[in-house]
Amino acid sequence: MKNLENSTIETIVGADAAKASFARALFWMIAGSLALAVSAKLEVPFYPVPMTLQTLVVLLLGPALGSGLAAATVALYLLEGFLGLPVFAGATAGPTYFFGPTAGYLAGFLVAAWIVGALSERGSSRSWRGAILTMAAGHYFVFVLGFSWLACLLGPAKALAIGVVPFLWATVLKTLLAVALVRAAPTR
Repeated sequence: MKNLENSTIETIVGADAAKASFARALFWMIAGSLALAVSAKLEVPFYPVPMTLQTLVVLLLGPALGSGLAAATVALYLLEGFLGLPVFAGATAGPTYFFGPTAGYLAGFLVAAWIVGALSERGSSRSWRGAILTMAAGHYFVFVLGFSWLACLLGPAKALAIGVVPFLWATVLKTLLAVALVRAAPTR
């Protein structure tokens, strides 16, 4: 009789395959969170929200890893920052970072990674038009959550002026770069 501690996956595919699958997922989560940390350090220091390459990495995680693993990767990244590891833009991290001006954007990363991954799993990135709409949707959710939180702190007009407008051209460029990279990547 099997030990009750065995998971359903182990029962279906065997313990060795489940361990290998978990190890692969863990590897990609760590690699993705490292990519997010590096992309956070590549910044143009705007205040109060810096311009980084994080959204580009978030957009690429979805098609590369799928919705669940992409969201788990961003969650790992957020946990690392919550625990005080220096993974965010700037020199600060820890729980208080999640109450500052960039908190909504960080939450948006999690939502965007899942949505871009889910849309990609349904084939949205197979065409140029679909890839553009998918990446734009990812950016949309980052901005909606980021703007909403910033508006609570500073008011809607100021949040729009300093948390959205300065980033529009860079967002277009990062969206197009993400589309080009996803379309150039070999399909899974």
